[in-house]
Order: sequence, then structure tokens, then C-alpha cells
Amino acid sequence: MYLIYHILASHIQGGLLIDFSIGSLIHQLYPICDFFKDIILLRLHERCIMEINKWLDTRTGAFDWLHTSTIVTELQRRREKGEEKEAKMKKKIKHVMRSDLEEENPVHPLVVPQADCLVTVSLLDLISKDQDDFIRNLRKILRFLKPGGHLILLGVLNATYFRIGEDRYYIFSYDEVFIRKVLHGEGFIIDQCEIFRTADSDLMDYRAVIVLIAHRQI
Repeated sequence: MYLIYHILASHIQGGLLIDFSIGSLIHQLYPICDFFKDIILLRLHERCIMEINKWLDTRTGAFDWLHTSTIVTELQRRREKGEEKEAKMKKKIKHVMRSDLEEENPVHPLVVPQADCLVTVSLLDLISKDQDDFIRNLRKILRFLKPGGHLILLGVLNATYFRIGEDRYYIFSYDEVFIRKVLHGEGFIIDQCEIFRTADSDLMDYRAVIVLIAHRQI
């Protein structure tokens, strides 16, 4: 999170940020929200949207993300409290919308403006079957990013599966060379790429986490 904040503080900001990530994850937004006026969240499933709206409305049973906002304020070395950071981010989230990547327009029949920054966490890893499918899905989400805009991508490298209970689920496996090649092919210049090695886990088989920030050429 500190890496994302540091790079954004250097040169990335704008009016609109769109986050198209897996599940009801929002922790990735805490170091980013200061640099954008409005935020739109896109999710594949209604259940995820319900969970996010529950958190937005501070309803009973909502997941408590306060620990994340507190960590971010400490990393930023601000006097701002975690509760203040969370309240600020909630105000900036204007829409939480369902998206279907099988549609030509994933938010059909609605239309959303192109964003200054597009964030995606683990989405492509979990929904893509192979390299061609990964590229197709990437192109569909990139329609939400304006020329000159920035892409922030977080994923896992050389993954094979993740586990929920006794069940194993497939994860598309790719490496740093592949994602760099794909983004260059889509007209992106990579600003920064960091690889974080991981310890062994019984819940997921993967070799590293990748944090990649790139901008779309005009």
C-alpha cells in the first residue's frame, strides 16, 4: 500500500477513479482515494455489491475495514484518524455497479465515463481461463480508462489454485514477462513494477504478488 501511495503522491491524480476488482475488496482504495474526486466501483456479482453497500451504509454485519484505514494513515504519517479516512472515502464513492464482461458494454444499459485511473485487484487472475481469455478480459475493462490514464494492477504470479474449505479453485497462471508484454501490446508504458515474494500457504499456491502501475499512451 505504501508503494501505491508513494507513486500516486508523485504524479497520479484526477477526477475519476474506477475500481474493478474481485469480490468485495476495498482495501486497495485507502491509499488512493486522496488523489481523486470521485470513485466508481464495478463488481461482477450482486452479493459483492450488497456487502459493499452494507459497509457504505454502516449497517449491522458489515465488514470492518477500520484496521486498513488506520494502517494507511500511519504509513502516510498523518494526524488523520482511521475513522476520518474511512468517512472521506465513503463520500467519494458515488456508485457501486454490477458489470458483466460477457456484454460488449459491461455495464449495459448504463454508460460510465472513462476514468483517469483504473484499479484492478486479482480480477483477471480468477476469471481468465488462458492467455487469450486474459487479454480479452483486459481489453474489456480497459474500455473504462481514458487515453493518458493510469492502470494500477495487483495480481499473483505463477499461481495454480486457491482453496475454500476442502474445495480447490483454478487461477490463471502467468508471469511478469507475460503481463509486461500484454500491456505493451495494448499501448501502455509501465511506470513501475514491484514483485513481492510470498511464503508458502495452504490456502493458495502462488509464487509472488505483482504491483504494476502503467499509463496509457495518448
